Amino acid sequence: MPSRNKIFKTAGVILLFSIAFFGGRLAAARFAPADSARIVPAPENWGLGFQEDGKLPTGNATIDELKKYDAYYAEDTQEKVLYLTFDCGYENGNIEPMLDALKKHKAPATFFVVGNLLSTSPDIIKRINKEGHTVGNHTYHHPDMSSISTKDAFDKELKGVEDLYKEITGEAMTKYYRPPQGKYSIENLQMAKDLGYHTFFWSLAYVDWIEDEQPSKEEAFDKLLTRIHPGAIVLLHSTSKTNAEILDELLTKWEEMGYTFKSLDQLIGK
Repeated sequence: MPSRNKIFKTAGVILLFSIAFFGGRLAAARFAPADSARIVPAPENWGLGFQEDGKLPTGNATIDELKKYDAYYAEDTQEKVLYLTFDCGYENGNIEPMLDALKKHKAPATFFVVGNLLSTSPDIIKRINKEGHTVGNHTYHHPDMSSISTKDAFDKELKGVEDLYKEITGEAMTKYYRPPQGKYSIENLQMAKDLGYHTFFWSLAYVDWIEDEQPSKEEAFDKLLTRIHPGAIVLLHSTSKTNAEILDELLTKWEEMGYTFKSLDQLIGK
């Protein structure tokens, strides 16, 4: 059996190594260049920190940092304006009621679509387009885009959606992109920019995408009314039965709170 002195000596070496290792990591973070302080090369999942209801939450990166890559998660403003966006994987009967509510409130929205919706529901795409909304690119197969390392492979996922959209509408697609599951890297943001895309994350969302575990109306309002804030980019899923049922009332409540609705075109100054 090792002596007590040997055990303490070994433990001391391990402790010193740990201090040196983590101290080095902290020093590297402390003295990293300012430009890399928040957006890092490694893949990330877009996340938010809500510190105060009704205020802009913090994100993985700041509004100014994202702007370098033509990317956005909210507008820095005190004006009570919202930007409505929907992520659309497939059609299950909920998009039409949502479009009815948007039409009633004259609220523009952007629908980020995948290849499946374009292939199976061209009439929905035509209605979205006809009613003045924007169709954005959510990739063809909805993969983890942060794992794609080449520009050609990245472009292929977007090009498939562009081609189908043009086939359906006869028009070129607006180059608005939302990373599936919010997974991204700094390289992805640059690739999207190089391809002429603006990337859009969000500053307000809630767990609405699990089809068999839909939130109640009360649960939805608890998140969507308390956390709304000036300049919010709102993410809702078009497959949500709850969203379809509450959208008219939700838009009414936001209007009663003094909010108006603008398009992403207005956010980027098109």
